[in-house]
Order: sequence, then structure tokens, then C-alpha cells
Amino acid sequence: MGDHDENTKNILSGPTRQRKNTAAQNDHKKRGKGLQAVIQLKGFRRLWIGQIFSQLADKFYIVLMVYLIAQYWVHSAPQSNEALAEVAAAMRMNFQTNAQQITLLATGIYVANTIPAVILGTIAGVGADRWPKRRIMVASNGLRGLLVLFTPIFLLPGPSWIGLGWGYWGLIVMTFLESVLTQFFAPAEQSTIPLLVPKQHLLAANSLYQATSMGATIVGFALGDPILRLLNQLFLNIGINGGEFLLLPFCYGIAALSISKIDLREQSNRKAHKSVGKEIIHGLQVLKERPTVRGAMMNLVLLYSLLAALYVLTISLASSISSLGPTRFGTLLATSGLGMAIGAVAIAQMGDVFNRRKLAATGLGCITCSLVLLGQSQGLLVLTLILCAALGAGAALVAIPAQTTVQEDTPESQRGKVFGLQNNLINISLSLPLVLAGTLVSRYGLLPVLWLLAALALLAALLEFPWKRC
Repeated sequence: MGDHDENTKNILSGPTRQRKNTAAQNDHKKRGKGLQAVIQLKGFRRLWIGQIFSQLADKFYIVLMVYLIAQYWVHSAPQSNEALAEVAAAMRMNFQTNAQQITLLATGIYVANTIPAVILGTIAGVGADRWPKRRIMVASNGLRGLLVLFTPIFLLPGPSWIGLGWGYWGLIVMTFLESVLTQFFAPAEQSTIPLLVPKQHLLAANSLYQATSMGATIVGFALGDPILRLLNQLFLNIGINGGEFLLLPFCYGIAALSISKIDLREQSNRKAHKSVGKEIIHGLQVLKERPTVRGAMMNLVLLYSLLAALYVLTISLASSISSLGPTRFGTLLATSGLGMAIGAVAIAQMGDVFNRRKLAATGLGCITCSLVLLGQSQGLLVLTLILCAALGAGAALVAIPAQTTVQEDTPESQRGKVFGLQNNLINISLSLPLVLAGTLVSRYGLLPVLWLLAALALLAALLEFPWKRC
């Protein structure tokens, strides 16, 4: 009797399982592939919206700091500030015009923003593995939104130090704290994507993230100042001063609200009583045991080193073009960002067709050719723009498959630590080349430096062994 009931149960459950499988297949077909598929994933869509507003807020923050520096701490006669003039001389920076004074004071903001990014990434990654990722992301955005509400207080008169009002140093401290919170958001966000996106759609999801990241960078830096001035004027028309200070809390608030609605199921490691040091060592062990993760991370570090050096080199490239000049180097960077966004969209739609190592080798080869030809195209605007766009597209071919590989091949319990370490390495690779590239260009000229960077990219492409069958 028992066997008969079990057989009957199996016979009845067979069609049920078949219907479920058929429904899953139909759902997969309905979603399609590429960008269309990932945007239809409700959880990922909410995370993506959170990413857009969070990234916009990060860029608007830097623009707001420069805007406030220009409004409150730059004087018509910068030479009158002897203390700052001495600091500028020690840093070998000119201090003769308002623009140069803004640059010097903005450097303090950049340094305060960079220090936590260089030293805290791995520690923040441990937190992303220990605590619920959604709560970390919501808290990070919410606290950053609350923190920037203190900005108007720093504009009040008060004591001075090194020739600057207390408010400037208050902005430095606030920027440092903002960056600390950002370091906790980043690894939690990156390790959440594989929990929300099926493995077959990860490449498209990372492509979308890369494209919107570039878009947020371009929009944030290009439109940040006009938007701040527009908000200031709109609120002045209704009798309210300081409307520009509402932009950042609004963006961070939208990000926190969108992420808070994600239904996220994840492993919890809060009961693990390992020290932070031991957990960091376990994260390093993943790199040792998994060569695919190690190779992908090395490609990312090399790529961001090349891009950081390019930030410096574009000033020299723009100087050689009469219709641009050194102050409009941002045009070349924006073109590279556009090329990266186009490459990201192309990978999202067609990337699964190609082997990832060959995609990386192709991207590095494209970067190599672009760097070599940029040295030959000095003074030619159209050709330089085309090569910058090609370099950006090549960067997308390297970055997106590498990021997807790290997500796929890292155990879920270790993703936060690995992404925290990755952020550490990337931020270091973004910082050092900024100094080295400028020094090398000053000593040897632009062309040899471009060739050196091209040689590094070519070596990395050959290390992918693209001629082998994978």
C-alpha cells in the first residue's frame, strides 16, 4: 500500500515538475538576454537605481566642494595669503591666480577622499561578509545623506588655521567621513550582484553597471555645477537660501530607499568569531587558490593604472591640439568614457558569444594600438578623439569580463573580503600612476611614456595566451 501511494505520488509530481521546468524556460525566454534580461530582474533593477543615484551623489559631492571653495575661500589677491603661498611653494604649485588657488584647496578635498579608499577597503570588505549587505548599503547612503546636511554650518564665520577659516577644515573632515562610509558601500554592492542575478546574466549585469558608472561620471562632473547653480537660483526665487545643499541628500536618499526594497537572501557570518586579520588572510587565500580570480584582479589593477596615467597624459595631448588646449583635457576623458559605455553595451548584448580571456586579450590589444597611435596623432583633434574612444572600448573589454570572473569564481562567504581587497588595489593603482606619469612626462616627454604604457598593455595581452584554445 505504501509503495502504491509513493508511486502514485511520483506519477502525479512528474507533470508538476515538468510544468515548473517549462514555466522556468518560458520565463527565461520571455526575459530574453543581455540588457533586457537583467533590467527585468526586480531586485537587480532596484540595486541598479541605487547605484545610479549613489554614484551621481559622489560626483556631485566633489563638484559641490569645489563650488564652495570658489565661493568662500578664494580671494581676488591670493598672494595676500602668505601661509597658503608657503604651502603651495612646498608642493611646487603655482599660486598666482584664483584658478591655481582653487586647485590647491581642492587638492585637500581629493586627499581626504582618497586616504580611506586606499587603507580601508579590505577591512570594509570583512564587514560586508559579516553583516547583512542590504543594511550596510542603506546605512551607508542614509548616513552620507545626513552628513552632508551639516555643510551650511561650515560656512559660518569662525577661527582660522593656516590662513583658512575653520569651515574649510570642517569640509575636509566631512569628506574623510563620507569616503569612509563609501568604502563600506562598495564591497557590499559588488558582492550583492551575484546574489540577485543568475550566472548566465552576470556579464550583462556588469556591463550595465559599467555603462551607467561612466554615464554618472560624465553627467556628475559635466552638469554638477550648472545643476547646483540652478537649484540655488530656484530656491532664491521662493525666498530660500541654500537650495543647492538639498541635491546630495536627495540623491543619497533615493539610493537608500531603492536598495531598502530589495528582497535579498544571503549567508550570514555574524556568528563567526574570527579576528579581522584572519578574515583578511582568508580573502588573500582565495587569490592563491583560484588563479582565475587572481588573473582577473591583476588585469583590473593594470587597467586602472593605465587609465590613471592617461588622466595625466590627456593634459599634454590636449595641449598639442590648438582647438582644445590644456584646460579642456576633459573632452578627451569624456570621449574615453563614451567609448567605454559603448563597449559595455556591446558586451552586454554579445559578450557571451566570446571567450573571456580572448575578450581581455582583444581589449588589451586595442589599448596597446590606441596608445601607440595617440603618440603619432598629436595635434589632430578628430583622430585623437577616435583613438580615445577606442581606448575606452578596449578598457570595457578588459574590465567587465574580469569583474564577472571575480564574482563567479569567488565563494559567496568570501566575496566581501575579495572585493574589499580589489578596491584597495584599484585605489592604489589609481593613485601612484598619477604621480609617476607626471614625473616621467616632465623628464622624458609624452611619446616615450605612451610607448611604455603600450608595452605594459601588450605584455598583459600576451599573458592571456589568446592563441590557445580555452
